[in-house]
Amino acid sequence: MCPRLYSSLRCCIDGSSLGGASCITPEELGTVIKSLGQNPSEEELQEMVQEVDADGNGSIEFGEFLNLMSRKVKETNVEEELKEAFKVFDKDQNGFISATELRNVMINLGEKLTDEEVEKMIKEADLDGDGQVNYEEFVRMMMTV
Repeated sequence: MCPRLYSSLRCCIDGSSLGGASCITPEELGTVIKSLGQNPSEEELQEMVQEVDADGNGSIEFGEFLNLMSRKVKETNVEEELKEAFKVFDKDQNGFISATELRNVMINLGEKLTDEEVEKMIKEADLDGDGQVNYEEFVRMMMTV
């Protein structure tokens, strides 16, 4: 983790109502994460604690918090990359990738596909059967590749 991110996260803990405590509870974690612009549910907070609470004491030490936030930063980066990739395919920005849009992007990448190959790719990703790939379908497809 880069020093700047480490310092920022340390400030989030120190600047919160924790008074510089070395451990935070799930409730305090919620406060800190909300200060970073996220809005997790109680269930999501419990899942986060369970993910990183190495010693199983129900609270998160600063090292565990760094581990959690490092994961969240990586997830956010992946999400941003997926959004950008979707925009590349969704040329008309209508929220769907059509067979024509897919074909055009693939041609620009040097991949010449037959109509059947393009249709097969769309069909594999198109979970709701509308003949197009929406963002959720695109993400699911990309995460399984």
